[in-house]
Formats: sequence, C-alpha cells, structure tokens
Amino acid sequence: MKRKLTKSGKKPKPFRFNQRIQLGAPGGQPRPSAARRGGAHWVVMGALAASAAMGGRLVPAAYAQEARRHARHSDASNEESPLYTVERWPEFRHPAATELRDDAWSGVLVPDAGRGITASWGEPDQASDAARRFDIPPGPLGTVLTIFKEATGLNIVVPTENIHDVESPGVSGFLTIEQALEQLLSGTGVAYRFTAPQTLTLELRVESESVDVTGRLPRTASPKYTEPLRDVPQTITVIPEAVFEAQGATTLRDVLRNVTGISIAAGEGGVPAGDNLTIRGFSARTDIFIDGVRDFGGYARDPFNLEQVEVTKGPASAYAGRGSTGGAVNLTTKTPHLGPSYTAAFGGGTDAYRRGTIDVNQPIDGLGAGTSLRLNAMWTDAEVPGRDAVENQRWGVAPTLAFGLGTPTRVTVGYTHLAQDNVPDYGVPWVPGDNEALAEYADQPAPVDFRNFYGLTHRDDEDVVTGVATAQVEHDVNASLTLRSLTRYGRTRRDSIITAPRFASSDSTDIRRTDWKSRDQTDAIVATQTNLMARFRTGAIGHALTSGLELSSETEENHSRIETGPTPPSTDLFRPNPDDPYTGSIVRTGELTEADAASAALYAFDTVNVGEHWELSGGVRWDRFDVDYTPSTGETTERTDTMASWRGGVVYKPTPDGSIYLGYGTSFNPSAEGLSLSTGGGALAHVEPEKSRSYEVGTKWEAFGSRVSLNAALFRTDKTNARTEGLNPGDPPFVLDGEQRVSGVELGAAGNLTNAWRVFGGYTYMQSEITQSNEADEVGNAFGNTPDHSFSLWTSYRLPWDVEVGAAAQYVGDRFNNSSGARVAPSYRVFDAMAAYHVSDHLTLRLNVSNLANERYIDRVGGGHFIPGPGRSAALTTSVAF
Repeated sequence: MKRKLTKSGKKPKPFRFNQRIQLGAPGGQPRPSAARRGGAHWVVMGALAASAAMGGRLVPAAYAQEARRHARHSDASNEESPLYTVERWPEFRHPAATELRDDAWSGVLVPDAGRGITASWGEPDQASDAARRFDIPPGPLGTVLTIFKEATGLNIVVPTENIHDVESPGVSGFLTIEQALEQLLSGTGVAYRFTAPQTLTLELRVESESVDVTGRLPRTASPKYTEPLRDVPQTITVIPEAVFEAQGATTLRDVLRNVTGISIAAGEGGVPAGDNLTIRGFSARTDIFIDGVRDFGGYARDPFNLEQVEVTKGPASAYAGRGSTGGAVNLTTKTPHLGPSYTAAFGGGTDAYRRGTIDVNQPIDGLGAGTSLRLNAMWTDAEVPGRDAVENQRWGVAPTLAFGLGTPTRVTVGYTHLAQDNVPDYGVPWVPGDNEALAEYADQPAPVDFRNFYGLTHRDDEDVVTGVATAQVEHDVNASLTLRSLTRYGRTRRDSIITAPRFASSDSTDIRRTDWKSRDQTDAIVATQTNLMARFRTGAIGHALTSGLELSSETEENHSRIETGPTPPSTDLFRPNPDDPYTGSIVRTGELTEADAASAALYAFDTVNVGEHWELSGGVRWDRFDVDYTPSTGETTERTDTMASWRGGVVYKPTPDGSIYLGYGTSFNPSAEGLSLSTGGGALAHVEPEKSRSYEVGTKWEAFGSRVSLNAALFRTDKTNARTEGLNPGDPPFVLDGEQRVSGVELGAAGNLTNAWRVFGGYTYMQSEITQSNEADEVGNAFGNTPDHSFSLWTSYRLPWDVEVGAAAQYVGDRFNNSSGARVAPSYRVFDAMAAYHVSDHLTLRLNVSNLANERYIDRVGGGHFIPGPGRSAALTTSVAF
C-alpha cells in the first residue's frame, strides 16, 4: 500500500486504535476546494449495444448551497450555519470512552492506547463559524469516515461496502466540512452530495474511477465475514458486476468462468438440469445461495439483478451449513441507494441473440427520509451458438423498496421473478465401451458434428418459473453493535422433458429417444436468519464478533410421468432430425415423490486483533437437519442429523497491505443433502453424514496503491469417511469406509493496474485421488469433473479517444466424466474479445466476440452424454445511462 509523504518527507504512520493521535492539535492549512463531480457508472448488457457512463456532475442539494451562502455572508453576530455547526455532540458510546462535554461546540475524538477513544477539545476560532480543526491520519475510508462522522455529527451513507476499504489521504487543517470532505476523499474515486440537512451520501465518480474502487478491494456481503478479504484466512473470489457486464455475461455459468477450480456438470444422476457445479473436486449443486440463503431449485440463473458473485473455496459448513465441501457460491443482489440513476441496455447479435435490460433507482421523498425504489428487468431470446435447435427464452423483473437508508434502522423488501421457456439440451452421447459399430471410439465422444441435436423439438421443453421474496431489517444499536434479520420465501416450479441421447443397440449407430428425463417438480423454501455483529475491546485486544440463528423449511414435490402413444422414432447418429413428428404425450401417473426438511442452526465467530501484526479468528456452527422422504412407491423414511462444524485461522500481517495465514475448516454432507434418500432402495436413510476437513496456507497482498489484490494458497481437503458400497457379509448397501483427497495450489489477481488497465484472473492446480474405497477399481483414480489445471484471465484497457478494448482467455485441463476413469473430456482453450466506444457520458457501444477461434470442446460432462461448449458468436450492445 503506497503512502503519501508529509511535508517533512516522512511517511505518516498507519492509524491504529491503540495509538494516541491528537486530532485536535493546531496546525495545517485548508486546501483549495476542488470541484465535486458525481458518480458515473458504466452499465453493459443486452445486445445491439454496450455499456454507458452514468451521468454527469452531481449538484449539491439546495439546502447545502444555502448553507454555504449563509456562511459566506454571516454578519458580526457570528450566527452559525445550521448545517456545519455541531452545537452539542451526538450521544456516542464506545468501550472506554469518556463523557463528552456539553459546553463544547467543536471537538475531536482521540484514539488512546489502552483506553479506547477519549475526547480532546480545541478552542473555537472566532474568525470563522463554519470552520474547525481536523487532523485525521491516512487510512481506510471506513476508519477515516467513522472518526469524521463522530467529530461532526453528520450522517454518512455509504452505498457499497467496497468503499470502506479504499485508502484515504486523511485530512489536516482548519477547514469547513466541505473542504475537509474534499481533502479526505481526494484521489479515492469517491464523490459526495448532501441528501438531507445532516446527511451526505458517497458515490462513485466516472467509470474508470468506479471500476478502480470496486476492483481494488472487494468485500463479501455476508455479515459472517467481518474483515476485508485481505485478512480472511480462506480463499474467496468476488466477481464484481463491472467485470461480468463488460464480458456480456448472460448466465451464472458465464460469470463463473472467471473463477478457476470450478467445473460445470450436465444434469444427470437423479438431479435436475441447471447450474450443477463442482468446486475443488466436490459437488456444489446445493451450495448456491442468494444473499446468504440457500437457493435450492434446479435452474439456470441470470445475472441481471446481481451486484456481485462470491465464491468461497474449501469446506464452509461453519458459514453455510450442510454441504459446501469444496466451497459455496453466494449471489449478492442489487439493492436501492439514495442517488437517482437510470440505465438501459439493448443488444442483438448472431444466432438470433436479442436482450434488453433496465436498472432504475429512484428516491421517493414522499414515503419518508431514506426511501428509495430500485427496479431491474430483463428479457432475452437467443439460440445457442454452435448447437442446432437449442433455444433460450426468459424474462425477469426484480423490484426492491428500501426505507430508512442513511438512518440507524433500514428496512428492505424485494421480489425477484424469473421465467424461462427453453428448448433444453443434453448434448452428444459418449460411445459405449461395448458398441461394436464404433469400437475404435469406445468410451470417447461420438465422432460427429457437435451441432447435432438428438432430441425432439415437438416434445423436449423446459418451463421454469422462480420467485424469491425477501424482507430484511437492519438496526444499528450504536456505533459498535448491529442487528440484522432476513426472512425469505422462494419457490421454483420446473416442468421439463429432456431427451438423453443413448445408442439403440451395441451393433448400431442409431440413437433411441425413449430415454427421456422428466421433472414435474416444485421446490420451496421458507427461511429466516438473525445476525448480531459487535465490535468491542477487552483491554488491548479488539474483537469483531458475529453470531446468529438460522431456521428454514424446505419442501420438494416431483410428480411421476409416463409417455403414451406411439414409441418415438430413433434417429441417425450422424444425421439426426430434431423435427421428426411426435404424436405421443407425457402424462402424470398419479404417483408423487415428496421431501420435507427442517433445519435449525446456531453460530458464533470472533476475529481477535492481538497487537499490530496478528489476528486470530475462529467460530463454530451447530446444525440440526431433519428430513422426511416419501418416494413415489414406498413408505416415508425419516432421518435426523445433528453436527457441529468449525473454522479457525491465524493471520500474520507484516504490513497493513498484506497477510500470511493458516486456516482450518470442517464440513458435513448428510445423506439427504439434496432432499433425497432414494439411492439403494432407501438404504441411505441409515447412513451418517460424511465428514471433511481442509487445511489452507496462503498469503494475500494489495499492490499498486491498493488497487490490485493478489493471493496465493496451498490447500488440501480430505473427506475422511466417504460413502462406498458395503463389502463384508452383513454390511448395509452403503458404508462410510471411503477416503478422498484433493490438494493443490491457487493463484489470483484482481483490480486495476492503472486507472485504465483492469485485470481479473487466476490459476488453480488440483490433484484429486480416491485413496480408499470398497470398489477396488476406484482406488487411485482422480475425481470426475476435476481438471488438474485451470486458468482464467480477463483484462481490459481504456485507450484514448474514448475507446476500450478487452480480452479473455480460459484454459481447462483434461477431466474424467466420473471416478471410474474410463472417459476423458480433453483439455480446451477459449478466447474472447471486447471493444467499446464511449460515445458520451450517457451512451456506450460495446462489441463482444466469444470463442474467437470457434473451439470445439466439451463444456459440461455427464455419465452417458456431454454438452458441447458454445461456438463463436458476436453481440453488439448499446447502453444508455442518466
């Protein structure tokens, strides 16, 4: 982290709460007031267009202008400006804080070693009633603004947590509040404006600066992580909206291509199609969360309403609950803020691609102070590049209303609706090992054009409707204590028929269409989370404690169906006809598979600052998971699991800009993790949870003036009691005698090398092995869908003439389709390109070209089939913003 030199040429010491700093001491001169410019954001989405800058200069509120005019023209009576004068300090309590004097009209807080914050007072300057002494040292804006707020009594609204970690030069001198603000925000890329007489809101400036802020120091939105990512003893990757918008991403799978160590699987093996992920070698299909609440339904997600995507690597049951052996994915949704903004993007391209989005944020003064409405909407209609017959049509809307923004009590209510009507795809078959007609291709991809579609367009269909309603209340009890409660209802209704391409016989190249996968399924969840976060000191030791209670109820219903009418015709492997006539129908049998799950969890985590260089963190979570499972034919089976998970870590900070850490964590996988106990005729109902543990040692650094974060880690995850088939006489069908291990190294970089040059990338090496199994042919094999090497890089550069160019590269190594090691998906490389022209502050044109070389590759692996990656495509997006 670079530090500015003082006039004496010495670097200022970093600010720490155990160091006494006299903030009210004399000295310093006011800096000239710089012009304030407002936040500008680039929003890029759609087709027929690109991302555009959000709007122009911010104009101070009328009452702020009047206050300044009044200060300039005050008479000899020394009447004080109501905006800038704090006649009495607001009530403030801090551990070891002293009482504040009533007769003081101005003052400062002094961090004092061993005693917390004390008060220090300067004499009022009779020459100016709108100026006062400031002496706040450089440091993160979160720290600087806390001192500034307590010294002035102003309420400061920060629209995004990322701003808290931006480095501020501090402020020193006898200044007005506006002069002090301009000084402490100088060079940060952050602007301010008054939104009420005692309230100001921070905003990002022009696009290059706003990207500089968001790419510089990302944070997770979860209240369970109290420290900056730099100080979290675990690998966490945060993909900001600015990155995936510039890439033209339209699905969560597109967004996650930026993260190495993640593989996408085809929907098979008793699970619905959708976002089926593998993280560090372990399935994460049920480990996707929206704002910290599990999102259980099987469907393809769209990023139109996402602020960022957070990927946590390594066992995370202590934070997320059941599952999450390899990690978890959290989707952070967009929320209202106090600044008005209006953006829209429209686009079109090859393969009949059309997409439109809007993002509107409108303060509503008539509903009370701090009320704002945000509305996001999306419509997409497109074919899949390089695939015949496959189509995606979807639309979504997400209104969110917030009350009390900028006040101690904030209430947010929102709803997201996503509807899809697609022609689904199970891709191309593997050649079975016993197929005589293609013996030379045994257990290899079928030697066909990857465009081939083996389903029936008159039968195959995928209708999915997802609705998520959320209400959240946050209350700042005081400066050190915040209570947060979130309540969620989510429901996904899936009606799909997908043809799984299978060979008709071992001596033929015909593909039968009788193996179809049905989902007439409804998933629902009701959940509530209550979290209390406290910061306090015990003597010289600082604590950041977060604790909470989570309760949820999940249900799943899946109706059985059969096909009536003539048997659908087979088709030729090399020349399939997806438009063959279909006269049959799919009807319900009257049988129903049901699952009901009730979860309860308690957790507590504490991060302890010990001296200047050490942080210790640890926490524990206790879960109870109770499932009633009723198969379509059979009796109800019950299973209840209780399990404690925990994490611990040690962080050494040689400088404020870097950390070296050691972390350890555990996770558990109950048999009914996916709300099913059907495997082996219900035999899983008697199997205890699998257990995993993980070790990680790494280092994280901030470079280039804290604009770029760098990380490196060595990791190992052991599943110590993996499920495997019973071997000995009298064994049940499944026993916990297996062992699995994944070890490797991960590197990452994200941020802005300069104001014009952005990078986001990483590399992961993984070595996976089944070290023990009752199936002898598995021992020593690598995991399925786990490449040894994976690499991803996105970089963009803003040239003169308002032109921006970008490029992406992705490499994925060889992967087995399962743990038998018989079928291999070859490695592949994909390159993308982007060019944008920023016509004005309000209009941007962007061209994205994906898969430049038209690479033929396997994107998602399955047992009997695989799904090819999209072919080359181009899209032009126009974005307008005000």
